[in-house]
Amino acid sequence: MADYDLPSRPSLFSRTLRDCRKLYVSSGELCERDYPQLIDRTDGKFVALMDDLHRALVLKIYLSICEADKRWSKNERFLAEVLCHHLWGQWISGEKLNETMKHASGESSKLTWYSMVRPFERIRPLRDRVGQLDTIVARLCNIVARADGVMREPEAAIVRSIQLKLDSHLKHRPLDDAEPENPADLGESAQAIEQMRREADDGIYVPRPTSQANRKFKKRNTTPAEKVAITKPAEPELTVEEALDELDNLIGLGEIKHEVRSLTNFLKLQQKRTAAGLPETDISLHMVFTGNPGTGKTTVARIIGKIYRALGVLEKGHLVETDRSGLVAEYAGQTGPKTNKKVEESLDGILFVDEAYSLIASRSEDPYGHEAVQALLKRAEDDRERLVVILAGYPDEMQELLESNPGLSSRFNRKLHFVDYTPLELSGIFGLFCKKNRYELTPAARLRVIQWLTWHYDRRDRHFGNGRAARNLFEQAIRNMANRLSSLKEISPEQLQLLEGPDIDYGEIPTDVYVPLDDPTCKIHVLCEACKHEKDVPAKFLGRKVVCPKCNAQFTIEWATLATTTGEPAP
Repeated sequence: MADYDLPSRPSLFSRTLRDCRKLYVSSGELCERDYPQLIDRTDGKFVALMDDLHRALVLKIYLSICEADKRWSKNERFLAEVLCHHLWGQWISGEKLNETMKHASGESSKLTWYSMVRPFERIRPLRDRVGQLDTIVARLCNIVARADGVMREPEAAIVRSIQLKLDSHLKHRPLDDAEPENPADLGESAQAIEQMRREADDGIYVPRPTSQANRKFKKRNTTPAEKVAITKPAEPELTVEEALDELDNLIGLGEIKHEVRSLTNFLKLQQKRTAAGLPETDISLHMVFTGNPGTGKTTVARIIGKIYRALGVLEKGHLVETDRSGLVAEYAGQTGPKTNKKVEESLDGILFVDEAYSLIASRSEDPYGHEAVQALLKRAEDDRERLVVILAGYPDEMQELLESNPGLSSRFNRKLHFVDYTPLELSGIFGLFCKKNRYELTPAARLRVIQWLTWHYDRRDRHFGNGRAARNLFEQAIRNMANRLSSLKEISPEQLQLLEGPDIDYGEIPTDVYVPLDDPTCKIHVLCEACKHEKDVPAKFLGRKVVCPKCNAQFTIEWATLATTTGEPAP
């Protein structure tokens, strides 16, 4: 047994390995469940492929770091035993462990870093998970490099090298690059998946715990354990209330939640009237979503699909995303068939057309765009029992689109406007990323998150990233944290989960924005949810439990807004 003062490091290693598998496997399941058009088949093979990539990644991280100083310590050997148990469900030790790791080293050296993280760069639905991948890689690197308590320079150098290589492969968008996601990227995503499959068929290296099985293989058979994981029962369908709860759990979007719940209540009432033999009120379920990027339009559309499925309005309730490029062809006579093909994919679900205003170019003749609109209108009417169409885009442009065609304005008369998130809501979104990835924040870090988001919010235009801005800030904080920790010789497991003030920094921002936590002029505006009492308190109370001076309710100040006045003393 290794000479660890506490079992926390091996335990954290094991948990992080599980997190890595969960990230890759759940990403494969996400693609199969919500983006079947990318996969072509839902037989679990793509999930197995993602599981293989997770195996390759954790092996390469472990081996690259352990080989950096040309020695294999007792603590590193114990981590290898934990790793083998994670990969193959067996505790391997002694000479067998030596043989397994030696073979794994040879096979791992043939794999590129890019091949193992490519899904999160090339497959659009997975790009939002880059922050989770960054977190896992940083933790694995630090745990292995500090297996003996102190990170030596050879190990620190390889950790920096791994982080630089992954940063170069994974696209981290600048904060001002908040243009709407391009649904045409789904075509590139499908190409990436097909390329991954071809490479898998040519042979993916997944070392086995015995010399006989340690070999390159093609179209490998899954192990019994993997078969159980891959063929596990599908998640149970949500009830209407469960889908509404999912909507309610989203941060902000108060007016949107009210509108969706009202529509749901109306549909429930119509079903009861039908059951009672009373006539229904026929309404169009097609909708227009307006709002800036990152305000939750696609997320809400997906939840509406779940609600409609639970109500029996739609058989599947799946969401198909597209834009002009998915509907309009380049040559005459091809646009109608192309639009109809996309509609066929969406039947029994929702067709979400982003940047729908681009279907009809402003101030120019656009026969192909008009053809797509007419084809879409016809199918929206003819298949209204099996299809819901949501047109989305910037408010002004969407209004022009609706006014350009009477058929659009009559069939798409339900409009939902998504307002920009407030700094308080954006801070809460940042907090959700932290909670999901098991990060804690110091009060100074919390304050800098609020200050950073408030500064950008006050200067926003319609290209402001909203939720994406919070996500990008979180991803950059992880990279900053990784760089900070790599310079420390000793580190505790707790430090791997704690974001500090200096980690919250992204892009050029005036230094005077970051007023220190201990500055007496730095105050936050706090609201007691129990009695709605408001009060300005010193920023040092961030993350601390306080008592409302009016109703005596106790609560923790997770997030707050920056106070504009000095206010009163802290409660």
